[in-house]
Amino acid sequence: MSTELRRLRNYIDGEFRDAADGRTTDVVNPATGEAYATAPLSGQADVDAAMEAAARAFPAWRDTTPAERQKALLKIADAFEERAEDLIAAEVENTGKPIGLTRSEEIPPMVDQIRFFAGAARMLEGRSAGEYMEGMTSIIRREPVGVCAQVAPWNYPMMMAVWKFAPALAAGNTVVLKPSDTTPASTVLIAEIIGSILPKGVFNVVTGDRDTGRLMVEHPIPAMASITGSVRAGMSVAESASKDLKRVHLELGGKAPVVVFEDTDIAKAVEDISVAGFFNAGQDCTAATRVLVQASIHDEFVAALAKAAADTKTGQPDDEDVLFGPLNNPNQLKQVSGFIERLPAHAKVEAGGHQVGEKGYFYAPTVVSGLKQDDEIIQNEVFGPVITVQSFSDEDQAVEWANGVEYALASSVWTKDHGRAMRMSKKLDFGCVWINTHIPLVAEMPHGGFKKSGYGKDLSGYGFEDYTRIKHVMTSLDA
Repeated sequence: MSTELRRLRNYIDGEFRDAADGRTTDVVNPATGEAYATAPLSGQADVDAAMEAAARAFPAWRDTTPAERQKALLKIADAFEERAEDLIAAEVENTGKPIGLTRSEEIPPMVDQIRFFAGAARMLEGRSAGEYMEGMTSIIRREPVGVCAQVAPWNYPMMMAVWKFAPALAAGNTVVLKPSDTTPASTVLIAEIIGSILPKGVFNVVTGDRDTGRLMVEHPIPAMASITGSVRAGMSVAESASKDLKRVHLELGGKAPVVVFEDTDIAKAVEDISVAGFFNAGQDCTAATRVLVQASIHDEFVAALAKAAADTKTGQPDDEDVLFGPLNNPNQLKQVSGFIERLPAHAKVEAGGHQVGEKGYFYAPTVVSGLKQDDEIIQNEVFGPVITVQSFSDEDQAVEWANGVEYALASSVWTKDHGRAMRMSKKLDFGCVWINTHIPLVAEMPHGGFKKSGYGKDLSGYGFEDYTRIKHVMTSLDA
């Protein structure tokens, strides 16, 4: 007996629509490995319709006052709170995440972030007017850039959608947002929620695959393309956007070093690092996955971390004792397994290293020691519940190894020595440096990296400014 799949639809110009050519893809719950819905596999006609709707809506939305945009975003935040259980249900089906943690760790920050950008909408100010040439007054205007093509990832579908649309809308832009092809359900629900608040065409959702995203980035209408995803995807977006000089905002991969010095409280560090490494099945570009431990405490630290991994549970969303759910899709499970299968002979799996269960895409919390700086698993992003450990001799070597990867998004330093912490925060070539903690984020502070982790900032006033352009207006005082 077959179960009928739920039908998800695009949201374009204020209405839900199927793909113009009727094509769909199945959407699979990673906790069960079974399809539960279909979503449009959008093509050129769908992208055209969404972009044209956003372009038509842009002049009126651009000309709303900051107070009006703030009011709309505050209504969206209130609606997210009111529909929290529906959002949680959709996200859990999307991702297989634990229900309780999705409720406590995602809904509150999402609502807070929308409210932050609601406040930011009223802070669009330039430098004060002044006379820099005799007889002339100069004014700086901050304006929205226009239509924004945005692509969100599958690791945090709801929250990354918020990081995309909230600053863009607050600044007066209109949006065409594409969720990952594996996690469209919560974004379609967000469209339903937002659609009852915003004018038609201001916010549009188009579902589809990599080709759909390419069509969005290559489309002539958007003034800006914003993507959170892999380095490969980001490089492709940057190349496509360069053809007509679109602005590009890229938040890509990470390989966060976690530098643990010998004066650290080992028990506290292990507890915090294991959570920061395994949370969300390690599917986080800021995850604490690459630990560098001073040689004098290496063995003790590894033993404690391996025990923490063994005590950490993965399992079904309704199990209140689990820290994380499944990997997102079969390809991701294959990727994570492949890193472990290809480990060099000098590496040692201290805990985990295997798939869990016969249903879904679950992988055990894993700790690997004995690694060298040029090993594949050190240099490349695993994006799974795998923490690697290396042993360093001194501060200089810690800095060299920490910086010795192509990613530069996040990092952390663990020490009681304030001077050392300040030196390391200066020398670490990463967009964020945490000290004696790892992974907390707040709406007021920027999130974004360097090198192959991309450019542009999410959250904060800096992220807000990324969705604006600066215009100089000069007027003659003699006219």
